[in-house]
Amino acid sequence: MKTPIITEQLTDAGRRIEHDSFAIVDREAGPHAYSDAQWQVVRRMIHASADFDFNGLTRFHPLAIEAGLQAIRSGAPIVADVEMICVGLSKPRLEHYGMQSHQFISDEDVIVQAQIQHTTRAVQAMRKARARQLLDGSIVAIGNAPTALLEILRMVREDQVRPALIIGMPVGFVSAAESKSLLSQSTECPWILIEGRKGGSTLVVAVLHALLALAEVHADLF
Repeated sequence: MKTPIITEQLTDAGRRIEHDSFAIVDREAGPHAYSDAQWQVVRRMIHASADFDFNGLTRFHPLAIEAGLQAIRSGAPIVADVEMICVGLSKPRLEHYGMQSHQFISDEDVIVQAQIQHTTRAVQAMRKARARQLLDGSIVAIGNAPTALLEILRMVREDQVRPALIIGMPVGFVSAAESKSLLSQSTECPWILIEGRKGGSTLVVAVLHALLALAEVHADLF
C-alpha cells in the first residue's frame, strides 16, 4: 500500500484538482527566474490567490528555502502576527513535524500593554513571543501587520533575536511596502517577502504549506 503524503489533499478528487491547478499555473505563468524549490512556493501563492503578479513580486533571501526546511524538520515554532494564519495552517501537516503555531494579538495583556505604551497590539504580540522565548530559531509569519514586521526587525537589529526564517508579507497602505523594503535589506536572518503593498495571511499560509510539502516530498533538499 502506498504511504500517504501528509502534505497532499486527503482525497483523490482533491489531489486531482490541486495538481490540475498547479499545471495551469505552470502553463500560464510564463518564464521566471526562480529556482525549482522557490517556484514551488511562488506557484502555491499564485494558486491561493489567482494572482500571477507574484511571479516577480516574490523575493527570496539566498538561504530562505534551506533555512525554512531545516526549521520545519527540527519542529520549530511558527509565530504569526494574526490568528488567521494559525487557523489556515493544516494541523496534521504541522503535527507531522511536531510543530506548533502561536499568535497573541488578542490576548488581554497584549491589548493592555498596547494601550499603556501607545503601540499596536501587533508590536506587543511580538514582544510577548520574545518573552516566551519563541522567536529564536522560529519561523516568523507576518501577513497582516507591518508594525509586527518592523518590531521583529528592531529586535533582530538591537536585541540579536534570530528567527530561522521571516516570512514578511503584510498587506496594506501604511508602512506595508516600507517594512518589506527594510526586510529585504536585512542580512541577519533569511526571509521571504512580497514587494510592494500586496500580501496577506492567505499568502503566508500558502508559503508555509509549500515549505511543508518541500520538506516531506523532497527529503534530498538540504
